[in-house]
Parts: sequence; structure tokens; C-alpha cells
Amino acid sequence: MNAIKKIGLSALAASLVATSVSAVEMSVSGAAALYFTGGDKDVDGNGWTMNDNIAFSGGGELDNGWTVTANFLLDNSDAQTGGVFDNRQIAINMNDMGTLSFWGKAGDGVVTATDDKLPNMYEESWYGADSPNTGAANDDMFYYSNASLVDGLTVMASYVPSGAGAAATEIESSSDIGATYSSNGFTFGLATGEDKGAGSASAVENTNMWLTYAYGPVTIGYQSNESDSKVADADEEFTAMVVTYTVSPDISISYGTSEIDYQNNAISQESKSFGASYTMGSMTFSGVHNTHENISGLDTDIADKDVYEIGLSFAF
Repeated sequence: MNAIKKIGLSALAASLVATSVSAVEMSVSGAAALYFTGGDKDVDGNGWTMNDNIAFSGGGELDNGWTVTANFLLDNSDAQTGGVFDNRQIAINMNDMGTLSFWGKAGDGVVTATDDKLPNMYEESWYGADSPNTGAANDDMFYYSNASLVDGLTVMASYVPSGAGAAATEIESSSDIGATYSSNGFTFGLATGEDKGAGSASAVENTNMWLTYAYGPVTIGYQSNESDSKVADADEEFTAMVVTYTVSPDISISYGTSEIDYQNNAISQESKSFGASYTMGSMTFSGVHNTHENISGLDTDIADKDVYEIGLSFAF
């Protein structure tokens, strides 16, 4: 998004790691999108919707060369449900020591951010059906990343502190770690962690692995996720593949498939997807058509359906 306005602010006297911020500059950008969603089943009323948001970002440099940035996203759809910010984050860039962030709201833990890393156009193949398991809750979360250790390597970690849950029960902390390595068109990634957000008795161990390879206009990818839950018969395995073709710098198409296997269930959810995207300046026109069978592992007529969505988005 292109910044449309810059506001100079005088920094308040403060200290951080025995240093001070000398100046603050805020930038503002925005986006708006129009969508039409439909399908052969479960179509409820008007398929037209829209979304809009305004993003604020600002920060400054510390005396030791580190930088501190605050990011806030205002989303009109969240205001309708009593929310103010879609997400908010403070990030401390420590140069070669990496970046440490605190997400007050709507951050993605390492596992959550890597539930499907395949280069689908617009939406994932499972869009409109069950999604792969994600990681720990993403509010009030610490996140760390470092891409300075080895060329092509990025390491990541996230941590959700413990706290009181429903009925004054104690919720243990949750943590994820992961890494990606890219070289000569290949990218390999691994993420793992244990989600205790619903309590230790319902803890879930998640492991995500993915591989993509780009050669000329073609990119292929494969992903495999495993979720091991302490709840009986709640384990899941997710596999997905995709092929993306860049027709031109402005047009890309993709075809993908995915499958979710449910523990002790002979029926798996199977999905196929075709997506496309066209960009012209700050406007993007995109769409997806997904076909699902046995959603949630059910062998019923309603569990087989087609879903499609068309989107027109603008960045400014």
C-alpha cells in the first residue's frame, strides 16, 4: 500500500533499553474491497459484501541503532462487533539480533502463520470447508524472527504467556518455533509447537512442513501438517499440493488440491481449487472456485459442495 499521508509527531520523553527515541513519524495507508460469494449449497441471502481498513504505522530510531515501530489496523467490520483495532503490534528491530514483536491483538503464531504456505491464488484449496489446525491464540503474544544468521535462513519463535481461563482455571503458556530456508528457487519450511489455549487436557501438538520450487513462470508446492491432540480421536493430518503459473507480470493462475484425514474416520475431506489473480496498478481482481467432498469427514449430501468467490480490491 502506498502511504497517503505523513504526520510529524514530537516524541514524548521516554526510555527503552537505556536509550531514547528522538523522533516519530506516522504513515497512513488504506484498502477497500468488494466481494461476491456463492455456491451450490448453504447460500444465505445476499452474496455481496465489502471490507475496508486504515493502517497506521510509525516509529523511530534509538540511540543504539535499534528501531521501534508501532502498527495499528482499523477495520470497519470489527467495529460492528464491538472491536476497535483489527490488529495492533509493537516491534523492536535489533538489527543482526533479529526483531522482537508484541501483538496486543490478532498476531499469528509461528504454526498459525504456516498452516498453509502454498502459493495459491486468492484463497486456499480448503476455503469454504474445514481448515487445517492452527496454533496457539494470537492475542497478547510475543513473536521473534531473525534472518541474519545464515544467508537464506529465517528462524522464528512465538510465545503466549499463561493466564487464567474460564471458571478460574489456569491456562498454561503455549510456544511455537520454526524456520525457513531458501536457495536456488527452493524454499523449505518447518514449524512446530504445542497449543494449550484450551487447557492442558486439550493440548494439541502441531507440526507443519512445506516445500516450494519456482522455475521460470511455474511454482509448485507441497505441504504436510500433523496435529496430535490429547482429546481422544481428535488427531488430524493435512496434505496439500498446488501448481501456480505466472501468465504475465499482472496475471497468475493456480490449481491446488488438499485432504484432511480425521483420526478413526474412514472418510477424509477432499478439496480441489482453481484460482486466478489480475493486478492493474493499485487494483486487484481475483477469484477462486473450490469443490469439496466429505466436509468434516461426513458422508452426507450437504458435505459435498462447490464454493466460489470473486474479489475486487483497491490499495491507496
